[in-house]
Amino acid sequence: MTALAAPIDVRDRAGLRIQAEAHLRALAGPAAVLREDQWTAIEALVADRRRALVVQRTGWGKSAVYFIATALLRSCPIGAGPTVIISPLLALMRNQIAAAERAGIRAATINSTNIEQWRRTYEAVRAGEVDVLLLSPERLNNPEFRDEVMPQLAATCGLLVVDEAHCISDWGHDFRPDFRRLRTLLPELPTGIPVLATTATANTRVVNDIADVLGLGRQTDATDPAAENEVLVLRGSLDRESLHLGVLHLPSTAHRLAWLADHLGELDGSGIIYTLTVAASQEVADYLRGRGIKVAAYSGVTEQTERLAAEDDLINNRVKALIATSALGMGFDKPDLGFVIHFGAPSSPIAYYQQVGRAGRGVDRATVLLLPGSEDEAIWDYFASVGFPSEAQVRAALTALTDQTGPVSTAALETHVELSRSRLEAMLKVLDVDGAAKRVRGGWLATGEPWAYDRERYARVAQVRQDEQQAMRDYQSSKTCRLRFLREQLDDREATDCGRCDNCGGLSVSGAISEQSVSTASATLARPGVSFDARRMWPSAMADLGVGVRGKIGPADVAEEGRAIARFTDLGYGQRVRAAVGTDSPDGPVPDDLVRAAVQVLGTWGWEQRPEVIVHVGCNRRPTLVADLAARLGEIGKLPVAGQISHSGRSATGRSNSALRLREVWNTYALSEDLAAAVTGRPVLLIDDATDTGWTLTVATLLLRQAGASSVYPFVLGIAR
Repeated sequence: MTALAAPIDVRDRAGLRIQAEAHLRALAGPAAVLREDQWTAIEALVADRRRALVVQRTGWGKSAVYFIATALLRSCPIGAGPTVIISPLLALMRNQIAAAERAGIRAATINSTNIEQWRRTYEAVRAGEVDVLLLSPERLNNPEFRDEVMPQLAATCGLLVVDEAHCISDWGHDFRPDFRRLRTLLPELPTGIPVLATTATANTRVVNDIADVLGLGRQTDATDPAAENEVLVLRGSLDRESLHLGVLHLPSTAHRLAWLADHLGELDGSGIIYTLTVAASQEVADYLRGRGIKVAAYSGVTEQTERLAAEDDLINNRVKALIATSALGMGFDKPDLGFVIHFGAPSSPIAYYQQVGRAGRGVDRATVLLLPGSEDEAIWDYFASVGFPSEAQVRAALTALTDQTGPVSTAALETHVELSRSRLEAMLKVLDVDGAAKRVRGGWLATGEPWAYDRERYARVAQVRQDEQQAMRDYQSSKTCRLRFLREQLDDREATDCGRCDNCGGLSVSGAISEQSVSTASATLARPGVSFDARRMWPSAMADLGVGVRGKIGPADVAEEGRAIARFTDLGYGQRVRAAVGTDSPDGPVPDDLVRAAVQVLGTWGWEQRPEVIVHVGCNRRPTLVADLAARLGEIGKLPVAGQISHSGRSATGRSNSALRLREVWNTYALSEDLAAAVTGRPVLLIDDATDTGWTLTVATLLLRQAGASSVYPFVLGIAR
């Protein structure tokens, strides 16, 4: 702590505020003055040891509340223990630590990137050398941390802070089930420990859910004198006077790319261009770099070092923009961010407001522009399809846990439940919080506690998602104030017309695009071809499903790198291949434009051995399309079509996890003697309509290699992921 940390008397409210103002100046500069609501929250936490929920716009100064409260609590005659901050993102933690250091507050973090420092950090906390400890919510469900570290932290904590608290709520736009473990943590806190939850993006429904999950009790506002022991809710105006919002409808993806190339340089400063998918972030970045604009791609799959470098480049204006998914959001702080553009509309106005709130914190004017795309709703539908699992899937998981005498790993549980790894883990975390399952060393256990599937709640959540999607459609077509629309979606009672958006007359956006730019963008999108890696490891615990494989797939049985025209989510051919080979697409001959695209992809494939024969996968759902594709490529490439790998199983049931998908296709494919003879000693071009998990192609490759094929080159029209 700094010299400002002289002992204070919390009964002296005037003196307490003087100290609070001094800490604010250390944090934010000599001209900084506390907002009244900031002081109200600090006073409630420090002097009254109450629980508070602060809902204020991005950049309002929510972090100042908990840092100043920490400094004051630590300076009491009987100093409080360290503040524990539950924070959802590493970028957010980095900014919080930097802010704490400016105020002379000693901060440390425990997260997945600094495992080697955990033990030393624990010792520093015990020695009183840490004022603020930042934790990711996932730490709360780590068995060692939960059982060995958390009890001591709970017993000695001076203030508990839940940052970005909307993540608690499955009504919100960024649900994180690990946050819900806070429901079990709060009762372990000693009496009188203040709790603060903060967020910039919560409507009334989400606020109520946060209060319920955190056990915050009845909500009151600052004017209720009879609510000393109830949660204090401070909700402020969500107006941002610097933001100038607009929507620009353009006829195609090529026009949207061309508009960016033609107009990005006209926007002040540097900014963020948000995309809905990882693939789109890379495609837009590649296109703009090709037009000579300095940008960088940023998503959840970007390596950590590259993400840090990209953030630093944007902060220091070395790039015009980061082309980012929602991975760049909470916690990224650049006060002079000049613009936020969305290349595609998010499915929720709450999520949209949270992202546009990155702009214009420290400048007088920032441009916020939405460029909606025709692919948006298909992307919304995909993400909506991976909500909370069905009751049958949950019961299957609980039965599998109950039937075992010891812990069951997530990988082993995959063999019993038809869910992807990420959805399975999220479901288990909810069951953990609900008391039906428990994470322990080695996996998961069933507790034996009764559990009810809250079908009505999940249906209401699904309906909320649909309502939010409709709100985003309405936002795009609205003729009324853009910012007022968003503020009303967030239940801002002070919402009024902003006077600054395109509908209010404060923003004029030109849709003019040069023909050359559209032509260049169209040519870029018309280039088909993406690669995909072959599977190299068998899923775990396949013996439990009667499939005798494990570990690495033998190098003699692995396919070469595969090719596809496009991913379903790609900007160029993505919609085209999804229309041809998506889940509900009918069977029939391959459209001519996709044949031409396939020929382009094959023509640029750098074979180590040029295929000498074509084999196609037997397909119950689209047999005509797959056979027609093989025949036409064989005719064009002057390659014989040796035949098909026959399929005796059912058609794919949709997305599944690796273990169950492999079981589904295992022993359902076979090679005839004539086909085996035709591929012996020859490189094979293996054709199917689409790939998702990759196990159909893996099994087909295994059969071909075991029959003597010298190499196998998989080719599909689309990648369904």
